[in-house]
Amino acid sequence: MTLPFDGGGPRPPAAGGLGGDPAPVSPPSSAAPPPAPGRGGRRGRAGLIVPGAAAGLVVLFALLGPLVVPGSPTAQVGMPFLAPSAAHPLGTDMIGRDVLARLAHGGLPVVALAAGSTALTTLVGFGVGALSGLSGGQMAELVVRVVDVVAVVPALLLLLVLATGFPGSNLAVLVAVALISAPFSIRVIRAATAQVAGTGFVEVSRARGEPRRRILRHDIAPNIVRPALAEIGLRFSAAVHLTATAGFLGLGGAAPAPNWGRMVDENSPGVALTVWPFLAPVLALLILSISVNVLADGLTALLADRR
Repeated sequence: MTLPFDGGGPRPPAAGGLGGDPAPVSPPSSAAPPPAPGRGGRRGRAGLIVPGAAAGLVVLFALLGPLVVPGSPTAQVGMPFLAPSAAHPLGTDMIGRDVLARLAHGGLPVVALAAGSTALTTLVGFGVGALSGLSGGQMAELVVRVVDVVAVVPALLLLLVLATGFPGSNLAVLVAVALISAPFSIRVIRAATAQVAGTGFVEVSRARGEPRRRILRHDIAPNIVRPALAEIGLRFSAAVHLTATAGFLGLGGAAPAPNWGRMVDENSPGVALTVWPFLAPVLALLILSISVNVLADGLTALLADRR
């Protein structure tokens, strides 16, 4: 006798064969395989090779160029604005000096000033920003007000005032660039520190009576590495631009000492005759600033993937 099922028909057998055992369910064929562990990290590290190599080559050229490239950067070796030749691979500049020799000697002031001002900016940004972000209250409000006042001063005006007050001084340019950049670093580090300071583990450290220095070193610093790296890259790129601008305006080291920014200014009138005296320092500045910025962004993303 058959039991009624769905209108009286016989019950169909279970899909699995005899005994009513359920059939095994196979995963859908379209399911994607799990990603290989570490693939994103390897891709991120590979993406750092090009900007890292570009930045490293420019920095090495700036540091070792004076030792490798022969010739004096200030001696007149031919007619002005000569085309590139075997004797002068990049031609000559506005008064007949070898462009390659000046390019090799003109990178060190830019790289050294940019690195020094970035280090000073980072020191001030971490010190003031982290302390104010952790402390809060009236100290934080005072820091915010001072930073806002300094940040609204035009960068070019501050650079001109300090560099003109100390003519021929590269140190004045370094300090001016650091003062221009410091407010932005303080803002970023203060915001990142304030966000971490509101978390539970920092509150526990405070409740245990941990000194502020230990909290900053063990609780705050490891958790603001990513924004700090990105900020350092931005500040270095800005420092390259500002130090080159100072050289373009004739500030800092006195002529005829070469400087990539000064080379751009000196050789811009002769672009119609030969482009390399103008284009070579422009390319060096662009490659350095862009590659360092991309490298810092890539390191930040790599650290984010590891978390």
